[in-house]
Amino acid sequence: MKFELLHTDPKSNARAGIVTTDHGTIQTPIFMPVGTVGSVKGVHQRELKEDVKAQIILGNTYHLYLRPGTEILRQAGGLHRFNGWDKPILTDSGGFQVFSLSGTRKLKEEGVTFRSHIDGSKHLFTPENVIDTERTIGADIMMAFDECPPGDAPKEYAAKSLALTERWLDRCFNQYHKTQPKYGHYQSLFPIVQGCGYPDLRAKAAE
Repeated sequence: MKFELLHTDPKSNARAGIVTTDHGTIQTPIFMPVGTVGSVKGVHQRELKEDVKAQIILGNTYHLYLRPGTEILRQAGGLHRFNGWDKPILTDSGGFQVFSLSGTRKLKEEGVTFRSHIDGSKHLFTPENVIDTERTIGADIMMAFDECPPGDAPKEYAAKSLALTERWLDRCFNQYHKTQPKYGHYQSLFPIVQGCGYPDLRAKAAE
């Protein structure tokens, strides 16, 4: 994957570019329709391509892991073949979904233990097995596993959360380099900027 910067606005921070993946190009900035469990609800594939003119869609690791599950996705040859979408796909790591389950989760250095919203079954997400799951899903862009704190969290908690996210990123990075794509196309690993609404923490995360 590569990114080419085409234009910048000297009067603002706006910029435009092209992301090139094995499933096609993405002109940025971009509107990315959300296909949480593999498809964009209420929109036919033809409409998504011809009317919406979507260049990339988003899938969610948490939801796809629970249903249809990694074994079905592996047998199908990845999410592109499972849902018939031949353009780029990005997978969110599931960090936000785990955050939304705050009442049924336990957060530790190892990872996050949570219960499925579908049947209450118990699961563990670690940086390593999230990368493995994203490899099986087969997205062109994989997001690293992070802790997603409340936007209004106290700065002390936000800083501690960011430090955990950065340690998890190291583990994601190591697992990414220990594994290979499964379906013949390249997969990129992207980190996530955290730090709540604190400019210094977000700048640190971006660096």
